[in-house]
Amino acid sequence: MRVLFTVPPLAGHVNPTVAVGAELAARGHEVAWAGPAGALARLLPAHARVLPAGDEAGGGYAALHDRWRDLRGVGALRFLWEEALVPLGLAMVAGVTRAARVFEPDLLVADQQALAGPVVARRLGIPWATSASTSAELTRPFADFPKVGEWVSGQISGFLAACGMPGAHWDPRFSERLVIVFSTPELVGVGAEFPAHHAFVGPAFGARPAAAHFPWQRLDPERRRVLVSLGTLNQEAGGRFYATVLKAAERLSDTVQLVVVAPPSLVGPAPGNVLLQERVPQLELLPHLDAVVSHAGHNTVCEALAYGLPLVVAPIRDDQPIVARQVVEAGAGVRVRFGRTRAEELCDALTAVLDDPGHRRAARRIQASFAAAGGAAAAADRLEKLS
Repeated sequence: MRVLFTVPPLAGHVNPTVAVGAELAARGHEVAWAGPAGALARLLPAHARVLPAGDEAGGGYAALHDRWRDLRGVGALRFLWEEALVPLGLAMVAGVTRAARVFEPDLLVADQQALAGPVVARRLGIPWATSASTSAELTRPFADFPKVGEWVSGQISGFLAACGMPGAHWDPRFSERLVIVFSTPELVGVGAEFPAHHAFVGPAFGARPAAAHFPWQRLDPERRRVLVSLGTLNQEAGGRFYATVLKAAERLSDTVQLVVVAPPSLVGPAPGNVLLQERVPQLELLPHLDAVVSHAGHNTVCEALAYGLPLVVAPIRDDQPIVARQVVEAGAGVRVRFGRTRAEELCDALTAVLDDPGHRRAARRIQASFAAAGGAAAAADRLEKLS
């Protein structure tokens, strides 16, 4: 069969589709991606087939980032929908339509934030599934804030109306036939109930663009090693947090080495037990670590837990507070305040996840659930059945 993935130009949303696409290709299926071609070319393997869609909006993501990075709460949510998701969705419709007519897919797989994919699939009668690159939207995130939920619903209705579907009562974020969730109930919430067409497959790890050389010889075998990463989009908002990290590193210098992923210009002079790198081969590095400090981005959290590593989570915006809550409620980590954490609080949190065996046991329980869920192979199985 032919499978077309529609994705926004964001690494965390593209990465799972790379793994699933590789699995489908290994089974003899044809795969392609539709989205802003310039950005996708940097995120996808060199041999991937990319069909341009929404390049004019995707190219503006870098400019949008400067306005978005300091927003929090409802302000960040409004910006995400009004300045990013809806404009990108509208910009992608024409390109996804062309891609579907050229590629003639038997199945379309749409990321939750690539709203154009489901619209085109419905128009052209193509079966479609959702790629849920974060589980946050599956957990009724606005249950305690109904007006916010109504506002989001209004944004979706406005988008559908702009696509020529006024009065439509369906949600392009969620397929009614198959939602592939790159997590498991052990993290999302064991007691929650989900429809049968929600397939929890765990993380799916695919090929990544090559990282710069990593100085493996500088990892200290005498200290416990901790990765500190705020992801690619949040680094510039981390000035104060990085300063706190360096102070915590000084307090823990006898026992802990921190691998901090950030541009050196944002961090400044670092103590001897800090290994500062602008980029790291994260999946290759995780097996050599003892814990992770993260902004609670879904991909970083799932990658850490896939290696049984407990976390200190410092959520900033968007789905990150929800993912952080999942980590804490699962027992696999400790939450700190991103904007106001003091060095002693971060030290206490790090000491807790490194010394309390309960956090590591919880992380390994989630690790086992991820392994059992099947990852990319399980996702491919479900997609084959859907087609």
